[in-house]
Amino acid sequence: MTRMERGARLLLLMIAILLWGLVGYDYYHSGWQTPLGPRLDLPGQISPAQTTSAFPAPSSLPAVTSAPSATLLPGQQTPFPEIPSFPAAPRCNGPDTLLILAVGSDSRGSGYLYGLGDVIRLVRVDFTLPRLTVLEIPRDIWVEIPELDPKFGIDHGKLNQAYLYGNKGMGYYSGPGEGPGLLARTLDLNFGARPDNYLAANMQTFVRLVDAIGGVDVVLPNSVDGRKADQSSRTDLYFEAGSHHLNGQQALTLARLRQLSTFERADNQNLVLCAVRKSLLTPSNLPKLPEIIAAFDGAIQTDLSPQQISQLACLLPQLQAQNINFVTFPLETLRATRTYDKGVQKDVYIFQADFETLRAYVNAFTLGQWPAPLPALPITLTPGKTSRGETFTCP
Repeated sequence: MTRMERGARLLLLMIAILLWGLVGYDYYHSGWQTPLGPRLDLPGQISPAQTTSAFPAPSSLPAVTSAPSATLLPGQQTPFPEIPSFPAAPRCNGPDTLLILAVGSDSRGSGYLYGLGDVIRLVRVDFTLPRLTVLEIPRDIWVEIPELDPKFGIDHGKLNQAYLYGNKGMGYYSGPGEGPGLLARTLDLNFGARPDNYLAANMQTFVRLVDAIGGVDVVLPNSVDGRKADQSSRTDLYFEAGSHHLNGQQALTLARLRQLSTFERADNQNLVLCAVRKSLLTPSNLPKLPEIIAAFDGAIQTDLSPQQISQLACLLPQLQAQNINFVTFPLETLRATRTYDKGVQKDVYIFQADFETLRAYVNAFTLGQWPAPLPALPITLTPGKTSRGETFTCP
């Protein structure tokens, strides 16, 4: 057994001991399966959004009956692969799969009354393989937002606004799940995505987590320069190509920089998330577990139960890097433009989307057909070189 394997097992043992001590014997019986926040409580099956596609259905778009493989090139069509049969039972006493809506809030405070959904991801956790796949959903897609109070006269907005409108500070939404609940309903209506649970963290929580694990190591394939013309002295906004050890604030800055487009920022976020996972599993972080747990104490929105958190913590050390994949929609399914936003009362930059095709991609993602599980289709991309519609694998 390697040192890393011993460390991973010790990590599991310490997490189990800490969880038992935190919840206590009585809570184990009364609240072990109780969600830590309001449930999503998604309604029954919603019909597809009646949003008129911004595209005249050009022939270059992937057909709804076909889908990308893990090595799809823009405009290339391949059938969805068959799901391989895995007879093994789910690990860590978990379900077969779990679909989690993960949100990074741009709120700079400690609460969740306000804040846009700065980062929006669907995370599919496969407890059988085991495998974790993450679908980036661009926050600037113009969508229909359901269940808003009609007195405000708002029924459309950017996807990230659904999270803002749903939280208590705005008073626009009174349904279940607060900001994550309204965002989940918006994803369901427009994309057919129906997450089981949610997890939202604001910027302060992310900084505290990274600092608690002693920072993260990131290797940038290219320089990232987020400075404007009049910010040449802002060295904190420039990261040269190569290796970096980042503290919490630096990791947050890198994850938020948009050098060329929102897509490059998503690539940087993927690198940072991979680095966080790697640092969490470093044996030297074992004595820091109390600080790591404290970084999340009362600082997140989630309807995960202590039992589910324990299952996810158990699965984390068993995930091989090649089985942690990030996927994105192909560029040709989105088109940049501007439109008038009633919520902010001005013209804003948005993506118009081909929703019919994106629903096919989301359905394939939910079923585990996209990206295809390894080794059914090899990953040919190098870490950090993500193209739209292809797969990024943790280094």
